[in-house]
Amino acid sequence: MPVRPLDLSQLKVFPLAQRESLTRADDILINPDAEPKPCSEQNAILIRECAARIKAARARGASVMLIYGAHLLRNGAASILERMMAAGWITHLATNGAGTIHDWEYAWFGASTESVEMGVAGGHFGTWHETASTIHLALMAGALDGLGYGVSLGKLIHEDGVTLPTIEELMRLIAADPAHPLTAARADLLRAMREQNWSAGRVRIDHKWKHASILAQAYRHGVPVTVHPGIGYDIISNHPVFSGSAIGRAAEWDFKLFGGSVDGLDGGVVLSVGSAIMGPQVFEKSISCVNNLRLQSGRDVVKDHSLFVVDLQDGGNWDWTKGEPPKTNPAYYLRFCKSYSRMGGAMHYLQNDNAGFIHTLYRALCSAD
Repeated sequence: MPVRPLDLSQLKVFPLAQRESLTRADDILINPDAEPKPCSEQNAILIRECAARIKAARARGASVMLIYGAHLLRNGAASILERMMAAGWITHLATNGAGTIHDWEYAWFGASTESVEMGVAGGHFGTWHETASTIHLALMAGALDGLGYGVSLGKLIHEDGVTLPTIEELMRLIAADPAHPLTAARADLLRAMREQNWSAGRVRIDHKWKHASILAQAYRHGVPVTVHPGIGYDIISNHPVFSGSAIGRAAEWDFKLFGGSVDGLDGGVVLSVGSAIMGPQVFEKSISCVNNLRLQSGRDVVKDHSLFVVDLQDGGNWDWTKGEPPKTNPAYYLRFCKSYSRMGGAMHYLQNDNAGFIHTLYRALCSAD
């Protein structure tokens, strides 16, 4: 039987002010100078080892990459990460689409998070006008400068807005050079400006809580931040402005940028904190691309890197330093452990609260100075 696709242009969307937000930026932010949550002695030893490897990596100019899930932001780690970026201990950040949605909402609205169960039942889960509209605005404006998802949104938050060309200018550029690499991006923006009634010129969007934004702080410190979303995964799909092409274009550029940092991982460190699917999946494809290109040019594959994987699950009660378990063991199916254990470096798994791990790591790095 034929199936008709949904007409998302008919979605009814609502202002964020109408949503009951469950978390507030002012309540969640952790003071970096406070005492970290206690952790096990085994984890404390691994965290000290991680700090030493980060210091050694930075001394040799190698990458230190933090791949994180949205809960690291929601658990209040933004201020700690700002300190780590300022000190040069992190050279690349990567997150998923949810990590950017909460990031922008905290920065602009000062609050985020909703009841999924209640929202879905009422047909209003994720249908928040400002969130989808502003993130698409950032991606479409950033695309004109060849910027990916993370840098585009971080720039918008840090600079409190974007500047848009006129519709006439976009039409002229498209007509003058249809084969230009930016033609599709210009066409996406042109359509959105018409359908969403976006005005040309400076679009001012004040972010009173930008200190709660990891993306904005990364942009301020010049640290690359990449975003690896899924089409239809995130609430910015629940709006008439939804553009899979704009999201996909930005994510494509970010995957390539991610690979550039992976290429600098010899003797470096990967921190995967609370990213059970995106992190391992993106990393394994990226390092394969890097090794492919290296081997073609006569270089060795990425080597001597360390991977520290953090999650609340118990790791399947398997000692991952001994390699991966057999397929008959349920631990084999823990993607965030199995994939990283195959990536050629020394992988360590810590069952730990994600913000607690980052906070304790920060203090260990400070002590190592």
